[in-house]
Amino acid sequence: MGYLGEQIPKLGFGLMRLPMLGEDVDIGQTKEMVDRFLNAGFTYFDTAFGYIGGKSELAIGEALVKRYPRESYQLATKLPAWADAKNAQEAKDMLTTSLKRTGAGYFDFYLLHNLGAGRTRFFDEYGIWDYVQEQKAKGVLKHVGFSFHDKAEVLEEILQAHPEMEFVQLQINYADWESDAIQSRACYEVARKYDKPVIIMEPVKGGLLAQPPEPVQKVLKAADPKASCASWALRFAASLPGLITVLSGMSGLSQMDDNLRTFAGFKPLDGADAKVVEQARKTLEAIPAIPCTNCRYCVKGCPMEINIPGVFKAANSLSVYGNLESAKGNYGFETREGNKASACIACGQCESVCPQHIEIIEALRTAVENFE
Repeated sequence: MGYLGEQIPKLGFGLMRLPMLGEDVDIGQTKEMVDRFLNAGFTYFDTAFGYIGGKSELAIGEALVKRYPRESYQLATKLPAWADAKNAQEAKDMLTTSLKRTGAGYFDFYLLHNLGAGRTRFFDEYGIWDYVQEQKAKGVLKHVGFSFHDKAEVLEEILQAHPEMEFVQLQINYADWESDAIQSRACYEVARKYDKPVIIMEPVKGGLLAQPPEPVQKVLKAADPKASCASWALRFAASLPGLITVLSGMSGLSQMDDNLRTFAGFKPLDGADAKVVEQARKTLEAIPAIPCTNCRYCVKGCPMEINIPGVFKAANSLSVYGNLESAKGNYGFETREGNKASACIACGQCESVCPQHIEIIEALRTAVENFE
């Protein structure tokens, strides 16, 4: 007997970064992307209540649900109880809204969105764990799981507390595989330990691994001049066992076509390929960055409650990948629940306890210049 999702093709269409025409989704191009995706034999679509302010769910209703038989694809969406919902009823109503926007009738895969850190408690307080099981019993939801952004030990705690969860969605890519902050490998290993099939998100790290730093590109192009850098990242992710699918957030036809080429007659990484990717990872790792290990000693006594490791994560994204827009997005996410780097009063408490002896105050000043 196979595992849940074993027969689903291993490229999934992530609907977070759809092509846009001004403030609206480009429905014409989205329809063409949906057509190419399905015609190539792929069937998994992933959206969320909050993607593009709800426009993603509306768009996939137009481009997919209204145009294809419901049984010919799998549609996933997510419930973010920690965002915008002021009480349990508002959180539960998100499912009703998602069903109305998409017109799908039911969701094949339904996810509690972005568990970890301080966000998990909202699902506990609002009774969402029981609610989704009730909806599953009614046939509104076929399979229920969650997406996750936190440490492996936190993932294990959730899986121990909620064995009824059928699958997990994790950020996995070769850049984050050994990351102390993301812990891709460690989280994947926890999911395997508990026999939960995995959906992979961010396999190309939000597009950063499609155009990695020049030294990394040289490693990949030397091994295969014809292969795109994105294809190496996707093959790394899709070569892991126990997957439901690998989501790629495609925002145009060229990205769709490149991904379809990668997965046409898909070949997992062999031994030589794995060595190339490991060389690329180590090359990326060697690019100078703030040597923060996310021990969080600096945070415990910060009078301004600045998420210093989060600020450094964004700063390192900028220094390694050179993508200011992406790094600013990271910075906004990391400082969303507390003060920004500009709140620093230069008291020096953080520097007095930093095991890596980082010049934190100066690094925060640089972050202010770059991101605020």
